[in-house]
Amino acid sequence: MRKIGVLTSGGDAPGMNAAIRAVVRKAIYHGMEVIGFRRGYHGLMEGEFDLLRLGSVADIIHRGGTILLTARAPEFIELAGRQRAVKVIRESGIDALVVIGGDGSFRGALELENLGVCTVGVPGTIDNDIACTDYTIGFDTAVNNVTDAVNKVRDTATSHERVYVIEVMGRSAGYIALAAGLAGGAESILVPEIPFDLDEVMERLRRGVKRGKLHSIILVAEGAASAISVAEALKSHTHMDVRVTILGHVQRGGTPTAFDRMLASRLGAAAVDLLRSGCHGQMLGFLNGQVQGIPFEKALAQQKSFPKDLYQLATILAI
Repeated sequence: MRKIGVLTSGGDAPGMNAAIRAVVRKAIYHGMEVIGFRRGYHGLMEGEFDLLRLGSVADIIHRGGTILLTARAPEFIELAGRQRAVKVIRESGIDALVVIGGDGSFRGALELENLGVCTVGVPGTIDNDIACTDYTIGFDTAVNNVTDAVNKVRDTATSHERVYVIEVMGRSAGYIALAAGLAGGAESILVPEIPFDLDEVMERLRRGVKRGKLHSIILVAEGAASAISVAEALKSHTHMDVRVTILGHVQRGGTPTAFDRMLASRLGAAAVDLLRSGCHGQMLGFLNGQVQGIPFEKALAQQKSFPKDLYQLATILAI
């Protein structure tokens, strides 16, 4: 390996810059060149790239988002688009490509692998919905962002004796809602992985009122239901003062936590080591505190197991 490429694809996640930094500096340490492709697979097809030097990644470890930018690339779904990308890689003399992103990004990397391009994936998504890794880059920061928001909303909820329904991101997964709900002491957590009953949610609210509770927080994962529809149902059946807060993309921004920076640094560096060892067609997973390579096919064929024990714990503690 003399020259490798790196790109970020899909939704941005806090810690992606730390991963880019680790890829670049670990590769340069071993005498390799690094090419950074802008705007994900779109930039790969269009040949939008720069040579990344040590200074190119200075002062980015603490920054959210991605300095390489990211964009949708519908043309990449077609074989002709992927062949354009392969042509750019070959003509640029790139020996391998590091893809930092989520499930869709890894499927794109696997398609390139099938066309003869050596690829390695680094899991970067706030959703934490990729199998074969306990955590993905950006998840911890997103959970902390949501927990901080819940803390602030709770002040107003208490002052006005209200119920707040807070909608959080996560696409079709409920990991952010569960982690932030457990950490923030939410009275109810609605996630797509576990069927929920609004009658049970309402009964929890009534029990809280009977014991003198001044407020309640209900976290709703966007893949489970609409916070607005949940609030309307609660309001019509309980006649309580119910308000809605949709956190939106504020969850994806901001300075990455120390955990996300360390995770990104370890995974980014491991991607370079994996390529140097001659391995490719794999993603890097963080399992039981250890970084390891897992074939794309294996990771993409599995659905991540939802921690129902933590969900049960959150339910018990919010009694």
